[in-house]
Amino acid sequence: MSIEDIKKSAEEKMAKSIEVFKADLQKIRTGRAHPGILDQVLVDYYGSMLPISQVANVTLLDARTLSVQPWEKGMGGKIERAIRESELGLNPSSQGELLRVPMPALTEERRRDLTKVVKHAGEEAKIAVRNLRREANDHAKKLLKDKTITEDEERRSLDEVQKLTDRTIAEIDRMVSVKEGEIMAV
Repeated sequence: MSIEDIKKSAEEKMAKSIEVFKADLQKIRTGRAHPGILDQVLVDYYGSMLPISQVANVTLLDARTLSVQPWEKGMGGKIERAIRESELGLNPSSQGELLRVPMPALTEERRRDLTKVVKHAGEEAKIAVRNLRREANDHAKKLLKDKTITEDEERRSLDEVQKLTDRTIAEIDRMVSVKEGEIMAV
C-alpha cells in the first residue's frame, strides 16, 4: 500500500462518513414537512419489509402536510399503521386511498432536545472521522517502519491526512449549524 492509496482510502471513507451523517440528519424532524422523513419507515409488503417510498408515492401537500398515495389498493391501512408505530410521532389520517400526514408544530422544549440530538450525531460523525485519520496515520507509520517510505514522505502524508480531516470536520460542523437553524426556525 502506497501513500497515495492511504490518502485515497481515507478520503473515500471520510466522504462516506459525511454521506452517513447527512442521512442521519434527514431522519431528524424539523418543523417543516419533507418527503424524505418517511424513508426510514418500513411497511410489511407481502412478508418483506420495504420503505414507504417503494410501495407508495410520497409528496408534499403544503409546508406542514405530506401526502402518501399507495400504489396498490389495500396497502393504505398497512402504511398508516407503519407511520403511526414509527418513532416519528406522526398521526396520519386516511381519505379514501390517500393518506394525509400532518407535521405537528414543535414546542420550544422539543426544538432544544432536537438540537442536542443533532449535536450528538455531529460528535459521533467527528469521532468516526478521527478514527479514520488514526487508521491512515497508522498505515503511514507502518510503511515507515517497514522502510518503504522516508521520514519526509511519512511527515507529508500525516500532514495531508490532517488537512483532509480538518476539512471533513469543518463540513460536519457546517451541516450541524444548518440543521440547528432549520430546527430553531419557527
